[in-house]
Amino acid sequence: MDAAGQRELAVSTFSRVWELLELAERTPEEIDEMIHAVHVSCYVWSKIGGPANVARGEWQCARVYSTLGRADSALWHARRGLQLTEAGGEGFEDWDLPGAHQALAHAHLAAGDTSEARRWAALARAGVARVEDPEDREVIEGQIAELGLED
Repeated sequence: MDAAGQRELAVSTFSRVWELLELAERTPEEIDEMIHAVHVSCYVWSKIGGPANVARGEWQCARVYSTLGRADSALWHARRGLQLTEAGGEGFEDWDLPGAHQALAHAHLAAGDTSEARRWAALARAGVARVEDPEDREVIEGQIAELGLED
């Protein structure tokens, strides 16, 4: 597969995962598709993208597993995403770190650890206040609000 095809695969699988995450209910086949697609996207980005693409792939894996209530996998990918984000490199934006923090909040909530979820949500809230672009800030704030945790 040429570079353009790889990029299209990475983008299309990433987008498909979002479509599946937005469903109120999923069939077993859709759950399988979501899990497989998120790993394909993350893998391809790890081969063709920069550090930010890889961290965002790990973030999306964490989100999928948090949504499915699979805490061990959610925590693994959220921690890996944070590690990559903190290491920095090409392509990171001001919303990546609060995004990584909210991924950890979701993962801890999936694990039933509300105290840790609140801690990571507070870090995400503090970081999102420094996000310059209002649309980017709104996305992260919405993801934090989905936690259902009070300030």
